[in-house]
Amino acid sequence: MALSASTDLSHPVTEVIDTFTSEDFLRHISEMVGGSLVSVEQDGETAGAFTLKVVRNIPTTRLPEIARKMLGEFLSVTQTENWQAPETDGSRTVNIDVKIAGAPVDVDAVQKLVAVGGTTRVDLEGTVSSSIPFLGGKVASAAEPMLGKALKIQATQAEAWIAGRA
Repeated sequence: MALSASTDLSHPVTEVIDTFTSEDFLRHISEMVGGSLVSVEQDGETAGAFTLKVVRNIPTTRLPEIARKMLGEFLSVTQTENWQAPETDGSRTVNIDVKIAGAPVDVDAVQKLVAVGGTTRVDLEGTVSSSIPFLGGKVASAAEPMLGKALKIQATQAEAWIAGRA
């Protein structure tokens, strides 16, 4: 299932990166959706190429009932982000891999933080797949819009987070 979403933030890329990689912000987002932040590991400085690994427990309340029965109340979600070094205008490309413990669902995506003057456009393109026989397509179809919504929530919350720090 193809994943495609885009949103705009009224802040420069550097502020968006600082927010998207902040443990406090990641905890806030996790708790806002009823989950919890388990761990955050960053390898490298945000000024160059670096890797960010985030593990969260996320509730399954928005999944189809059949999925909830199979997966339980919460999912352990590991998101690994490989951030490339900044381009000359400050834009960044992030390769994202999402694994869900106990669920044969994979997300492979590329997120671009594009500098547009003093603002940032966040574009996300990728695929959601599931290897569950006969149900894989339905599971991937259910996951795809939730990931698009997650980007919108992240962007909305990032706007408020950055504004609150100004």
